[in-house]
Amino acid sequence: MKYLEHVNAVLRNAVSSHDGLVVYGQNVSAGSRISGFTKGFAVKETGMIINTTNTENSLVGFGFGVMLGGGKAAFFMKQLDFLFLGIDQLVNTYNIIRNSKHAKGSFTILPVTVDMGYEGPQSSSNNFADFCSMARIDGYAVTNKYDTEKIIDIHFGRPGFRIISFSQRMYKDDIIDPGEPILADKDMKFVQYRDGSDATIVTFNFSFPYGWQLGLEMEQTGLKPAVFNVSYMTPIDWEPILRSVRKTGKLVVFDDSKSENLSCFSLLAAARGISLKKDIFIKRKLGDNWLNPVSDAMDIDYKSIVRELSSQ
Repeated sequence: MKYLEHVNAVLRNAVSSHDGLVVYGQNVSAGSRISGFTKGFAVKETGMIINTTNTENSLVGFGFGVMLGGGKAAFFMKQLDFLFLGIDQLVNTYNIIRNSKHAKGSFTILPVTVDMGYEGPQSSSNNFADFCSMARIDGYAVTNKYDTEKIIDIHFGRPGFRIISFSQRMYKDDIIDPGEPILADKDMKFVQYRDGSDATIVTFNFSFPYGWQLGLEMEQTGLKPAVFNVSYMTPIDWEPILRSVRKTGKLVVFDDSKSENLSCFSLLAAARGISLKKDIFIKRKLGDNWLNPVSDAMDIDYKSIVRELSSQ
């Protein structure tokens, strides 16, 4: 099954299971259904689906209004970049709401992070963590079969506010099924999918496919990696990951964000306080043409990394 098909199936089930849910956004039940993202959505009789204009600041405010009234709202968006138009609501309104502690309802924003490339300057922001850090918003990136199912199950329709984002780059890729995890945070802030003694691989933003592929390449040579995915967008307790780093002595971090301020920096700072044999940091390298329609795919030399990890 493709990534988009699986995400859509999980979301269809979630949308249809909540009483009184207000689903809204531009073309959520018309036209392309956000390129198939919201295809087939149906709510209970107590809920409604609203096709809206593209007035993002008002639409974010509407969701907070539903939440303040004790209802449930889900705002589906075709592009994360457009959510910057609602920044006043996301910072100021949200700070007032959570400081007052009167909101008993639920509000979830579900944008597509346009990280496929070839889109031009209007889709230049793929760093979900940068966005969430502006107001310490709970944010979750969906990158594989397990985290799709668990993040939606735990957080969609839950009291409070959060943003759950999905990768456009992965739409047509086969959904990665990493199997049952070794360790998972109860809120799905991080998940450990493999446990090994030869290196610790940690992925951020939407870079899990790269880290997963490196783990597979290592296993083909007889090396055993520990593989973690950090799906949460603001800093967390790194201790479960650091325990693995202390055991392996080698750390590989992937982050495909375009930002100069990466959420993985705090993990790297903590890990470099440990006596490491090797640490490898793989991030996006932007050329002078980064605002032009160019590919967002990262070119990873997996075999070279495996040789480097095998050398000590």
